Amino acid sequence: MDSPLTAVGLPIALGIIMLGLGLGLTVADFRRVVRYPRPALIALGCQALLLPVLCFGLVVALDLPPALAVGMMLLAASPGGTTANLYSHLFGGHVALNVTLTAVNSVLAVVTLPLVVNLSAAYFLPDSGSIGLQFDKVLQVFAIVLVPVAIGMALRARFPGLADRLSRPVKIVSVVVLVAVIAGTVLKERDNVADYFIAVGLAVLLFNITSLAIGYGAPRLAGVGRRESIAAGMEIGIHNSTLAITVAVSPTLLNSTEMAIPAAVYGIVMFFTAAAFGFLVTRRREPAEVPAA
Repeated sequence: MDSPLTAVGLPIALGIIMLGLGLGLTVADFRRVVRYPRPALIALGCQALLLPVLCFGLVVALDLPPALAVGMMLLAASPGGTTANLYSHLFGGHVALNVTLTAVNSVLAVVTLPLVVNLSAAYFLPDSGSIGLQFDKVLQVFAIVLVPVAIGMALRARFPGLADRLSRPVKIVSVVVLVAVIAGTVLKERDNVADYFIAVGLAVLLFNITSLAIGYGAPRLAGVGRRESIAAGMEIGIHNSTLAITVAVSPTLLNSTEMAIPAAVYGIVMFFTAAAFGFLVTRRREPAEVPAA
């Protein structure tokens, strides 16, 4: 996994993905939190606070090696990915809420991700003082996550027609680049893939299922409608594994192939578990519900 393909290709792919996200965002998407405060606040609270705590308990219980444990915590701190929007759409979720949560989570991650990673590194790797995300590295995370989004939003605001025309090609290019990077990495690491799954497969699967269950169950327990709860479940259950891998393997950030393994395995597992989750929660048809305030 430690190669120019990932070191260069992944940041490029992530930048294109975040640019595509920005092209579809407006300031109104952030204001939507005010329109749907309860589901949004519950989802954001689960994402930013509850999941890192649960993930910490999980990696301690499973006694993962230190670098893999930090990699799991990095994954837990990563925001929802744009794939969550697609899954939410496919299974009847509130896609507008997904877009809002993705946008807000991406902003929050600039603060929460370095905080979680640094605390995790201090706990699991106390003798490795150089591991972590200091201020200069936090600025790089800011650039990776928010600058492309800001550019996309600026284009949307200033040239909406151009943004509409660019949106589809950018999504296609981002998918092509990402698939190429993943395919190349898997091909290069084909002798180690089985070892990666053995090392973190159980932890990743349990964390993914827990994320989906909490993301859907917590809003439902609070009386939130099913569509909004599906959106929250997808948002919390489908993490931006590309961001986590990029932060892990980038030579100027964590520079650790081992820390990227949980996110790499998660990026494969989540497609199947999210689909199964979607079929499970939509199996029974319910009467139309009024969105929760």
